[in-house]
Amino acid sequence: MALDGIVIANVVKELQDALLGGRINKIAQPEKDELILTIKAQAREQYKLLLSAGAGLPLIYLTQNTKPSPLTAPNFCMLLRKHLNNARILDISQPGLERIVNIKLEHLDELGDVKVKFLIIELMGKHSNIIFCNEDMTIIDSIKRVNQFISSVREVLPGREYFIPETTQKADPLTIDFDAFQSTIVSKPQPIGKALYTSLTGISPLIANEICHRASLDSEDSMNTLNEATAIHLYRNLERLMEEVKTHAFVPNIISLDGSPVEFSSVMLTCYDGHEIQRFDSVSAMLETYYASKSSVARIRQKSADLRKIVANAIDRAAKKYDLQLKQLKDTDKRDKFKVYGELITTYGYELQPGAKELKTVNYYTNEEITIPLDPTITPMENAKHYFEKYNKLKRTYDALTTLIKETADELSHLESIKTSLDIATEEHDLTQLKQELMDYGYIKRKYSNRSHKPDKKNNQKKTGSKSQPFHYISSDGYHMYVGKNNFQNDELTFQFADGGDWWFHAKKLPGSHVIVKAGGDELPDRTFEEAAKLAAYYSGARDADKVEIDYTLKKNIKKPGGGKPGFVVYYTNYSMISDTDITGITQIE
Repeated sequence: MALDGIVIANVVKELQDALLGGRINKIAQPEKDELILTIKAQAREQYKLLLSAGAGLPLIYLTQNTKPSPLTAPNFCMLLRKHLNNARILDISQPGLERIVNIKLEHLDELGDVKVKFLIIELMGKHSNIIFCNEDMTIIDSIKRVNQFISSVREVLPGREYFIPETTQKADPLTIDFDAFQSTIVSKPQPIGKALYTSLTGISPLIANEICHRASLDSEDSMNTLNEATAIHLYRNLERLMEEVKTHAFVPNIISLDGSPVEFSSVMLTCYDGHEIQRFDSVSAMLETYYASKSSVARIRQKSADLRKIVANAIDRAAKKYDLQLKQLKDTDKRDKFKVYGELITTYGYELQPGAKELKTVNYYTNEEITIPLDPTITPMENAKHYFEKYNKLKRTYDALTTLIKETADELSHLESIKTSLDIATEEHDLTQLKQELMDYGYIKRKYSNRSHKPDKKNNQKKTGSKSQPFHYISSDGYHMYVGKNNFQNDELTFQFADGGDWWFHAKKLPGSHVIVKAGGDELPDRTFEEAAKLAAYYSGARDADKVEIDYTLKKNIKKPGGGKPGFVVYYTNYSMISDTDITGITQIE
């Protein structure tokens, strides 16, 4: 996570400029570890300050968004309302380059006396907290209480003295001189990057890597390989970066690859050459933009975890069943041999003596000599009958297994398509459709329903399609392109939405989305064909591959086989092309 001391310094500067002298007129606690303070600034502007002590997503930034609060406010929220309602913000500071923000507040107590309090936001991963203290730094309470059984380093409980835990002896990068740098950091027998971020307060692995890159060093090289000149060069790059922090020369930016955010920082990251860079005027806007994307993906991932587990287990069972069926099918390969044995014994068995253990004769199918084992306790004709019975049994097994293997292969293909749909789901409505599909095919039990488990695809599409909509893109040449998010949408796009003259795209022999290009009777330009193929490649099970083979044809050539599962189609006339999965630059319409 890149919410390091430098980003915190940028946030503190922004909060100082906007909130100093302002008054808190509303406090809400929408989540158990999150606060939203509504602050009326001196310029009569109103700001919302989000404070989150979430272990996985600690945050602090200004926002315009609101969240619903519980009907009954939590105790910590009520405590803050009691003390800090209409409190004035005296100061906002950061100790050194720690991931800590101190908000100094002034308010009137019950007797009308002026009192000073501190609201301390610690943004330290799983140790994140929001702590409310008296002027003498005695803890009044915290959003997360920490007792001796949780931490042996520091208790965070009412009545305890607040202090910053010094569990590691780190130097302040804002004040460190070269002698200290050389004695405490350069002397470490560690990779350069690790030595930097483990020795300096507020320096993340990302920033450590950036310092190394600016110094033209590999962050994985060992510190003890540096000579004095190179160590000085490394220190000077650290010094120049810290000068940017001291002078508040912040440049909030997000680094993206293929349209997906990779990292963010408040300094320019030269180590991400070739990536897209989006700059922001406000660090709050940067954080909100970055985490809106990341939290949306994380939220969908979390909500789809149960469905993923169900699909993974079903795929595992189906794959084991498929392997067993293939093995059983291989065992039927000798069925024709038993048929030939029976025929040859019937033809030449009259020559055998009673009690013969084998028949040596010429196989009239191959003109080769063959030896057929016999049971000496039964007659030749009974031996022939025995071989014919074995042949018929294996033939019945072969016929049954051939059908079962196709059904299992179709089931695996269906489950893989659902797995791919889970990977591209972006909204809770998408998960609703996927859950419905799993219920229709018996992977999830229905609740409170006595209806048949036979899937009613038409009704399901009508029921769920109105909420979750396909992705909608427009090509560089102005043609509308639609991408199904799941099998129900694939069927709806192909067989209800598309006209016969529209173009259909799909990754060859892979689970993935149907892509429909509305041609409107036109002959599509090559660039639109290429962009539609990119969408089909990106929204397929081979998203991470460099190249994907794409089949495309007119929609009129696509057929739905009888009894086919959702999203399953057949076609016998098509073109193919090789495409990459880079959809950067293709315009998506919300």
